[in-house]
This record gives sequence, C-alpha cells and structure tokens, in this order.
Amino acid sequence: MSKGAGILRGASRSVYFATKNKAKYLEAARITATYGVHLRYLPFSKQEIQAEDLREIASFAAMEAARSKVRTVVAEDAGFFVDALKGFPGPYSSYVFKTLGTSGILKLVENVRNRKASFLSAVSYCEPNRRPISFTGTVRGLVSKKPKGSGGFGFDPIFIPSKGDGRTFAEMQIDEKNAFSHRAKAFRRFARWFTSSR
Repeated sequence: MSKGAGILRGASRSVYFATKNKAKYLEAARITATYGVHLRYLPFSKQEIQAEDLREIASFAAMEAARSKVRTVVAEDAGFFVDALKGFPGPYSSYVFKTLGTSGILKLVENVRNRKASFLSAVSYCEPNRRPISFTGTVRGLVSKKPKGSGGFGFDPIFIPSKGDGRTFAEMQIDEKNAFSHRAKAFRRFARWFTSSR
C-alpha cells in the first residue's frame, strides 16, 4: 500500500466515489452517511470494459481510479435486466440508454405481457495497489407502460419497484428511492463492511 493510501485509511472513515454521475454520488452519499462513512465526490470517467459480470466492470473501474488518482475509492456499475428480453440490456445498460433510451426499451416490450425486470448494482472498493472487494444489491420490479417522473437518471422513469407504491424510481425523492434501490442495498453492504473493518 502506498504512503498516501495509509494516511487516508487511518485519518477517517472517508472514501472517494469515482464517478462522473453526480446524481449517483448524491444517492450513495446519503446512504453511507448513516453509517458514519463520508463519501467524497471524485469526477472520474471509467473505461467501459466488455464483461457480462457487473462486479468485473466495477472492479476494473475501481482499480483504475485507485491507481491513477492514488486514492482509496469505490466505483459502481449498474444494469437494468428485463426478463422478457432475456436480461437485456444488463451490463450494456449505459450504452443502450445512450443509443436507444427509455423509449427504445419500451418499444421492445410494447406487446409483451411479462414486464418483470430488475436493477442490479455492483460497488467495488479499492485501495491503491490492492485487489478490489465487491458488494451487490438487487431490486425487482416492472417495466412501466410509459416514462413517468423527472427525477433519478437512466432507466428510472420506466422502472416500478415491486415493494413500492406504484411509482417509478423517477417519481421518488432520493430518500424514497434509497428505501428500495439496488444501489442503496449495495452501498449499505459496503458501508457495514467498511465500518466493521475499521
């Protein structure tokens, strides 16, 4: 471990979240704060490697960020898995959202009765020159008939969590979404591990 990493590790319960998505950071920071873990925003453009496992994608990003920024970091990758599409777009969700958007997914399931879907999040923690440790979270739900809400990001406007009240993620406030979301579950698991190891 580098000298800088040792200082960061011993100074406080503080970790950098390597992401360019400020909305993701704000969601995650609310979760970790309840465990006394201060998440710091570290703008970082991760390289999207081609892999089927979100943990592999998040781990690669965490290792790259820890190495290049010489920081103790977490990185996250999330996927939207639609049952009727055999799990598509899954690990390719970011690219599919940029190219097809929510309207493209809705078009693909337009006449499909099975609208079950899930979100999966993989959070990877990494110190410089160390191997990453990953934590995952999943939430089940349905693909809505049309986009609803202006909050959140990505496929949030077309996902209705099963344990919710019928609203999409995009119709919820951050704390409401964090009560159900895949990202919140993964970051809670990370935060519990992180605090217990300190």
